[in-house]
Amino acid sequence: MVELIKGNITRIEVDAIVNSANTSLLGGSGVDGAIHKAGGKTILEECQKIRAKQGGCKVGNAVITTAGKLPAKFVIHTVGPVWNNGKNNEVSLLSSAYLNTLKLALNNQIHSISFPNISTGIYKFPKEKAAKIAIETVFNFLERTDKIKKIIFVCHDDENYEIYSKLLKQ
Repeated sequence: MVELIKGNITRIEVDAIVNSANTSLLGGSGVDGAIHKAGGKTILEECQKIRAKQGGCKVGNAVITTAGKLPAKFVIHTVGPVWNNGKNNEVSLLSSAYLNTLKLALNNQIHSISFPNISTGIYKFPKEKAAKIAIETVFNFLERTDKIKKIIFVCHDDENYEIYSKLLKQ
């Protein structure tokens, strides 16, 4: 089941929320900053351990931590690409960010997951293009598994909400 809501991803009760992280995993602005702030220091400490072990997280990849004080059990941190007019494989990298997040969810027995609008903030990925990639990747993945029961796209702003709403009706 796929749902769409407009709201604050840090308040969603699911097994895992997805963090639109940066490669350092040390927090940042937007969704990343909000998740680290609301979840508390445990998330940052676990991210620092991952960094020490593997040196951060590459664009298109994902890592998992506990969720600290958030209502979720886990945070899956994924790094979307910075938009560079489509010249640096951004479409493929964004799709990989969603796909690797879903694979990690499956490997950790996560049945419900909420996604923000990855790469559409300071990374400037065109919102409509990003939404199409997100929806297509998620639906293609769900055709191959029945283990993930609920996916929620959480839009922080009206523009993304309208775009997702329109695309999900098609």
